[in-house]
Amino acid sequence: MKALARYGKEFGGYKLIDIPKPECGPDDIIVEIKAAAICGADMKHYKVDNGSDEFNSVRGHEFAGEIVEIGKNVVDWKIGQRVVSDNSGHVCGVCPACEQGDFLCCTEKVNLGLDNNRWGGGFSKYCLIPGEILKIHKHAIWEIPENLKYEEAAVLDPICNAYKSIAQQSKFLPGQDVVVFGTGPLGLFSVQMARIMGAVNIVVVGLEDDAKVRFDIAKELGATDVVNASREDVVKRCQEICGKDNLGLVIECSGANIALKQSIEMLRPNGEVVRVGMGFKPLEFSINDITSWNKSIIGHMAYDSTSWRNALRLLESGAIKVQPMITHRIGLSEWEKGFDAMVSKEAIKVIITYDFDD
Repeated sequence: MKALARYGKEFGGYKLIDIPKPECGPDDIIVEIKAAAICGADMKHYKVDNGSDEFNSVRGHEFAGEIVEIGKNVVDWKIGQRVVSDNSGHVCGVCPACEQGDFLCCTEKVNLGLDNNRWGGGFSKYCLIPGEILKIHKHAIWEIPENLKYEEAAVLDPICNAYKSIAQQSKFLPGQDVVVFGTGPLGLFSVQMARIMGAVNIVVVGLEDDAKVRFDIAKELGATDVVNASREDVVKRCQEICGKDNLGLVIECSGANIALKQSIEMLRPNGEVVRVGMGFKPLEFSINDITSWNKSIIGHMAYDSTSWRNALRLLESGAIKVQPMITHRIGLSEWEKGFDAMVSKEAIKVIITYDFDD
């Protein structure tokens, strides 16, 4: 079967390769992939060629499919069930994070479809869900409700990230305002969560490149206002819209240093920034404001089973909308077209399906 694999250690490009179908062990599950989505984490390796021929991993950590094979010891799952993975492949099971069920914060975690995993991912025909993870973390996979499509379930990863960042990590209260930096899936699902939780003003901050596609979709999904950071004074404009007393929460999904700086500046005293996005450059500004005015910067990573349970129910009920965000559907053979659409920001979510005969 074909698979989209990454090569090299730190950074490396992608190759479409032939790999054998995974073998199902006595405790394992084999899932036939029905839909997989391109994530921002996949993009950082696109068109990066470090000259390495060292295989890293089969990619695609946002995926859903049908169970087609189970090991002889498996009792919790059966062939034919429609499932979605939270992409957990390995955790230690004994660290403080694992003890709390916060498995994606285990320092030994290995994720399906991400770097250095040995089981596979969604950019192929089949993926093995290892029995070792299912013994420790029974909700490493979830059954998909009947009224949901595979492509909708496949993007539960960013939905659950948005749920955790606002509903579980912040002190947000209905009637307050929220500013969201970033117009990708994490940002747009955060917009929807803010709407569900009763935000009055939901302001999305993006760039000039976002104006052609993403700003209109942000408004369709619940944003009351959009701010073009390429043209406007972001702090001034957000405070004008919200009023200084109401702006108690910023969800920073872009990872840009300037966005974190602006987030801190616009917050009222006792306000919070939940930093969802990642940036890799050192900060070049003071963060003394968080001490002077008791502001908080909250680090965010992934989700837990509470996030998944409740996000699934919201998706099943129709409260969370996925279809406006799926802008492209392609076969695995056309994977480069999907990545190019993400680079140009013509795409928000690209769904990949397996289109080879083998």
